[in-house]
Amino acid sequence: MGAHVLGKDLDGLAASARAGLVREIGASGVWDADPVWRRAFEAVPRHLFVPYYYVGVRGGYERRWGESPDPRTRERWLRGAYADAPLATRLRDGELVSSSSQPSLMAKMLVELEVADGDRVLEIGAGTGYNAALLAYRLGDDDLVTTIDLYPDITEAARQHLADAGYHPAVITGDGARGVPERAPFDRIIATCTLTSVPPAWIAQCRPGARILTPLATGLLALTVHDTGYAEGRFLPTPAYFVPLRGDTRPEPEPAHLGAIPRRARENELFRFLLTLTRSGLDPQEAYALWEREGEPTRERYGITVTKDQEWAWLDDPEGPYVWPLR
Repeated sequence: MGAHVLGKDLDGLAASARAGLVREIGASGVWDADPVWRRAFEAVPRHLFVPYYYVGVRGGYERRWGESPDPRTRERWLRGAYADAPLATRLRDGELVSSSSQPSLMAKMLVELEVADGDRVLEIGAGTGYNAALLAYRLGDDDLVTTIDLYPDITEAARQHLADAGYHPAVITGDGARGVPERAPFDRIIATCTLTSVPPAWIAQCRPGARILTPLATGLLALTVHDTGYAEGRFLPTPAYFVPLRGDTRPEPEPAHLGAIPRRARENELFRFLLTLTRSGLDPQEAYALWEREGEPTRERYGITVTKDQEWAWLDDPEGPYVWPLR
């Protein structure tokens, strides 16, 4: 395909690029457990959800735009839209506030959400609307999908992108930590932003047996709701780095001073995960001692328990010797 792509040529390139992305994600085997998600990624055109995005360059960001008068720029924009990479879509005062997640991570999260026909799903973090479109395609019913974001400009754009692609789920402007009680109860909640703890409102708005999948402490937490005030679950092995949940008023703790920690631990991704997870309960030296003593535990050995009054993280056993408060 030449550099000067216009009209139908651009549509053809989009179809080809989307098929290439689907093949790349599928090669990992991520869809083996639920092949319908492959059809969703084949059907939903990601480029409609990212009419522009930002690429990091020296000194800041460069905007790539699908309506650029330069055909070469339009082609770069389109190819980038189908790269297996996160895309920065909203900047505020030079800070990233919204993005389109890496498609392969989205695919893994959607499979791990274990959606069944007829499930009501709440997405925390509407972003571009792409993930909500994938959910709407999977469920075959727009009314089963609700997505929420804090900023009106983000929800307005997501609503428009979804309409352009032929989907009309409920798009709500509000604080995701409070959930969407008027659309509850939910069978599944998926968050596309990272949290410091699990909001009690989410548990309260779920049916018993519901599944919640959320980034937390650079990991992906899968919780099962047992009743309106109690949920428990473990982390998946997958690392996950997302924009923080906006509207969460709890401040992020200052980064711990790690000077006394050996370099091999400081640079180890699993130790950093432990450090983030235990920052309310252990100092770095205590975290390092635990990490060494327990044989450098992987993410799936950790879990979270949420009750009406408490929330704590644990290693191996929620009632074992290693527990730390989250709130």
